[in-house]
Amino acid sequence: MIKKIGAWIKRHPIWSAIIGLVTVFIAYNILKPAQPEYEYLTDTVVKGDIVRNVSASGKLRALNTINVGAEVSGQITKVYVDYNSPVTKGQVLAVIDPTRVGAQVNQGEAQVALAQAGLQQAQANAEKARSDLALQQRNFARRKALADKGFLSKADLDLAETQLIAARNAVQVTQTQINSSRAQIRQAGAQLSSSRLDLNRTNIVAPASGVIINKLVEPGTTVAASFQTPNLFEIAADITKMQVEASVDEADIGQVKEGQNVTFTVDSYPDDIFKAKVRQVRQAPVESQNVVSYLVIIDVDNLEGKLLPGMTANIEIITGSKSNVTRVPSPALRFRPRAADRETQDNGGEKKPDKQKRQALVYVATNDPYKPKARIVTIGVEGDEYTEVISGLKPGEKVLTRTKSLKPKTEAEADADTGEDDSAS
Repeated sequence: MIKKIGAWIKRHPIWSAIIGLVTVFIAYNILKPAQPEYEYLTDTVVKGDIVRNVSASGKLRALNTINVGAEVSGQITKVYVDYNSPVTKGQVLAVIDPTRVGAQVNQGEAQVALAQAGLQQAQANAEKARSDLALQQRNFARRKALADKGFLSKADLDLAETQLIAARNAVQVTQTQINSSRAQIRQAGAQLSSSRLDLNRTNIVAPASGVIINKLVEPGTTVAASFQTPNLFEIAADITKMQVEASVDEADIGQVKEGQNVTFTVDSYPDDIFKAKVRQVRQAPVESQNVVSYLVIIDVDNLEGKLLPGMTANIEIITGSKSNVTRVPSPALRFRPRAADRETQDNGGEKKPDKQKRQALVYVATNDPYKPKARIVTIGVEGDEYTEVISGLKPGEKVLTRTKSLKPKTEAEADADTGEDDSAS
């Protein structure tokens, strides 16, 4: 049989070569290893810096904002300032029509004058009453002397005594009138002072130096101060120092402490990173749609004047940091290879870390890319991108971070794809 095949090959060398190539091709496709559909991506363990942040957002506010209101009612006749106007303490910002209050001042002055005239009349009456009293005292003394010698009847002496008592009572009445007139003067004076104070208050003045950041009135506006003081202007006393009022989620508030450093950006200057510091963590909870947060006050220097009240700040509160430590990408602590590639319990695989000892499980690359080695490591500071490894890994080792698909993409997937088709198991 073999001789016949050999003879045929000699007679048909071309066909023999074709048949041989086809046979080799078929055998190769049957025996070649299957192309894997995925691969594991790794990252190298290195030394570097780790920063742990708490992200939040908040609004910029002036450190000291003053609401300027009106204590009297009336119509605004003049407004001397506008938005962004710098003002100094005592500067007149607006004027309320003083006509009504001026009339009250005139009425108060008239009341004071009337009370003073009443006092002068009471004093004149008192002087006359004292003169009458002196006269009655002399008259009674003479009549009593005559009555003692028997030259005057008892009835005439009683009449003189009655007149003396009446004169004394008249003096007391006039003194009471004087006291009443003086009280009326004080009352009218108090009312006059109040009216003059209201007249002064028709000039709305700045209580402190700063910048007008809000104006709520225009000439012709009527303000009513009957029940509460209406706000007319808002002054930022010093915009070189501002604060951010940030809402921090209850899950993160335990990491935030006074004095921690903060970095933030605002939409107006996306390339600028501003530095700040936590001044206060308020303990009063703020609940919105069943989400509890806490207000954190952050001090900001605004010497360049770029920041404006009301801007939204995207905040990163630095709650922990370390320099030049062994670190791994944080996703490596959460990544798990496919079940078929993991070590089994028989050969020591699938170890369970002790979270109380701050242990975590990572998978280290080996010579076989589909047989990674599970390893327990002790971790330290946990950041968003990297986590400190205290023990269990050395710089230079490679850890698995994610899975990459090697399946050929369909035309539709290729058109819709915007990057690598990566997925973690």
